[in-house]
Amino acid sequence: MQKLIELIANSQSQFINLTRFSIFIVMVWIGGLKAFQYEADGIVPFVANSPLMGFFYTKDAPEYKAYKNPEGKTVQKNIDWHKANGTYLFSYGLGAVIIVIGLLTLLGIWYSKIGFFGGLLTFGMSLVTLTFLITTPEVYVPNLGGDFPTPQFGFPYLSGAGRLVLKDVIMMGAGLIIASDSARKIVNLSPANKL
Repeated sequence: MQKLIELIANSQSQFINLTRFSIFIVMVWIGGLKAFQYEADGIVPFVANSPLMGFFYTKDAPEYKAYKNPEGKTVQKNIDWHKANGTYLFSYGLGAVIIVIGLLTLLGIWYSKIGFFGGLLTFGMSLVTLTFLITTPEVYVPNLGGDFPTPQFGFPYLSGAGRLVLKDVIMMGAGLIIASDSARKIVNLSPANKL
């Protein structure tokens, strides 16, 4: 057991690089999916209800509720509404930003200053995402009625969308760990090696 503890204790830098790579995978995959209609449609409740992002759309919340496309299905009138709303254009831009953050984070393995900004941007993006727990009604289970004696809707009962958002707490912490590791390397580098 002592050897395992020592091995793990001496592997912290490799684990931090694994965290960078993990963030890269998540960011590139999720960012890349923003180019697809179902993913662009899926983020509409978050963006439309957000005071930080709602202005990117031309239609006001909650109008989008009448134009939801279930995942895996497309209804042309809904797609036309989303085109007029700016849903797809915004999603392409957001996807590109997310991919860039992932790349900056990964590059931190070799370039500390770039990784520092990747970590800070990961933290910031996660912080913005977590605001959806306050602004987006769809993150909590709706009251659809039922016979159970105790109500199981609203706060703290997270819906699938809410559980997805809450996971950004982990990404937020990982972003700070990466930024901190990169900052430590920047401080310890000689001026000739700084990027």
